[in-house]
Amino acid sequence: MSTKRLFFALWPDDRQRDRMRDFIGPVAKQVEGNAIDRRNWHVTLAYIGEFPEDRIDELHEARRSVIVEPFRLRFDRVEFWPRPRVAALVSPTVPAELERLVDALNGVLMSVGIVPEQRTYRPHITVVRNARAFETERLAQQAMTEWSSFELVESVSEWGAANYHPLVKDF
Repeated sequence: MSTKRLFFALWPDDRQRDRMRDFIGPVAKQVEGNAIDRRNWHVTLAYIGEFPEDRIDELHEARRSVIVEPFRLRFDRVEFWPRPRVAALVSPTVPAELERLVDALNGVLMSVGIVPEQRTYRPHITVVRNARAFETERLAQQAMTEWSSFELVESVSEWGAANYHPLVKDF
């Protein structure tokens, strides 16, 4: 049985990526490691993991019930996370609308037989992998992003790195 490695994410459009480049680029240049290609920037909402390819339509159907209330997400610092050895742009708070979205997506996961991760949700954007340790640094200017949708995304390992591709399903 063929599987795909999947997750739900806030997936920026080209305009958002251009705006994000302005605040992520300078941060990534200060951290030693492998900068993440801007085409892979995202905010993970719910990790699915390996999922049977022949059941992806079921997952798409289950996610249709999730309503996204538009919200803003503010990033104010970059942190070193030692266990995955990444530099992550982090938000100091989780907007209530985002909490409800994550809860709804965890409900979708349970409806298709997946047990959601039990850790506290922390919205972030990974900007550097294999990062060298550093002290948390505040951004010179806080970055605000706006969201009103999410995507089902596939993680594909290519040439030793992960690349991400939204799995678009027209209803």
